Amino acid sequence: MLAMLTGSVAQIEQALAVIDVGGVGYEVRMPMSDLTGLRTGTRVTVHTSLIVSQDSVTLYGFLSRTSKSLFVQLQKVSGIGPRVALSILSTLTPDMLAQAVSQGDATTLARAPGLGKKGAQKIILELSGKVDVSGLEARNSRQPADESLSQVIKGLVSLGWQERDAQRAVEKTCEEGGYQLPLDGKDVPAVLKAALTSMDRGR
Repeated sequence: MLAMLTGSVAQIEQALAVIDVGGVGYEVRMPMSDLTGLRTGTRVTVHTSLIVSQDSVTLYGFLSRTSKSLFVQLQKVSGIGPRVALSILSTLTPDMLAQAVSQGDATTLARAPGLGKKGAQKIILELSGKVDVSGLEARNSRQPADESLSQVIKGLVSLGWQERDAQRAVEKTCEEGGYQLPLDGKDVPAVLKAALTSMDRGR
């Protein structure tokens, strides 16, 4: 059900995109790395996974089948829900995730907001030998990640802020300041300063 959507990007928000398919707008939650590769008005194909719970129906989407497959695999781990799985794929590329699992690197996995060291160890234990991206869709079909935006977020994290809070502040700063995505490298200092000011005011 709703395995894939092809349409135009009508809107890009903090954690989701609205995809217009034949005049119907679908809210799709996506990894940050995928959202930063989207452009309003452009045509896109999103590989989707519909999650139905007691209190909500949520559509998750990815620019590659590889990421979607890993999203589904991660949720097979006890205690890992769709939000944490999405957080992991927002933090690590498919290759990085597969490598961390194969090498038992819980520290790298635990970088994902909302996961923690115990959750990372559980992923390694339950998915060891099962995560293989070599036979899945090549990552070159994906849109390039926004390296400048990531640079700003990493800058805030290095100053002591939580990655999730930094991500939200940077996205809000770009939206309110009219900065185009992907972020131009020359705008990095200004966005970093504005985001830091915004976060300091919110203390």
